[in-house]
Amino acid sequence: MTSPTLAAGAVEGHLRARRDTGRGLLMPYVTGGITPDWTDYLRAFAAAGADAIEVGLPFSDPTLDGVTIQQASDTALARGASTRRILADLSGMPDLGVPLVVSTYYNLVLHDGPETFCAALRRAGVGGLIVPDLPVHEADELTAVAAAAGIEPALLASPSTPQPRLAEIAHHSRGFVYAVSVMGTTGERTALAASATELTERIRRATDRPVLLGFGISTPDQAREARRHADGVVVGAAVMRRVLDGAGPDDLRAFLMTLRQALDQECDRPR
Repeated sequence: MTSPTLAAGAVEGHLRARRDTGRGLLMPYVTGGITPDWTDYLRAFAAAGADAIEVGLPFSDPTLDGVTIQQASDTALARGASTRRILADLSGMPDLGVPLVVSTYYNLVLHDGPETFCAALRRAGVGGLIVPDLPVHEADELTAVAAAAGIEPALLASPSTPQPRLAEIAHHSRGFVYAVSVMGTTGERTALAASATELTERIRRATDRPVLLGFGISTPDQAREARRHADGVVVGAAVMRRVLDGAGPDDLRAFLMTLRQALDQECDRPR
């Protein structure tokens, strides 16, 4: 079954609508091609209450990914995963009811060229794009091409980003702004970094777009704490560690449901 054509602005519209009901947003991550039946994880994520799903295109020389995501990428590449094969898998999926957001490094975008790359995303039913190594001052070409293809690029903001640059990131982002909780690479952490609070507050001063907090969200308590500052969370390494350890889609659904419940409890907490 071919994925449906997405309306322009589908990611941001979807996330805004859910956020405006008071819902905490949940975006789990999976590395495309990590297992032969990897798209079953997408179905499990949607069933667990995900509001969007991030699909990583594995790259041989990642710069922002920690050990877990690097291992997942290496595993997928060893299985023969490629951009074309992953997008072909997505094209064959039914509508999950939540937007798909692809993440990758700019080398893979340049390999095909931004126009061809974004058109392929669109045909696969992808609505958003994260390119962590693309700085905002070099993003104009990709953001323009992506907009023409109906793809919403979300840029990353870190605790060290000065406020004027943060405003540029918020202005150029579509769909949401990806707030990086710490300086460093992806990976599970024992506690939510204190820097996350200040960063999300500064982003909110620059935009009313949804703000999703990532890098280190690993437990229900961390998701609950993150929701007090951001609109939702991105959960990557904690998911992929379980996949690498052999967890199946049902296991991941159960794990994500604990995060979903924590986000919902925080939303229900008296203010």
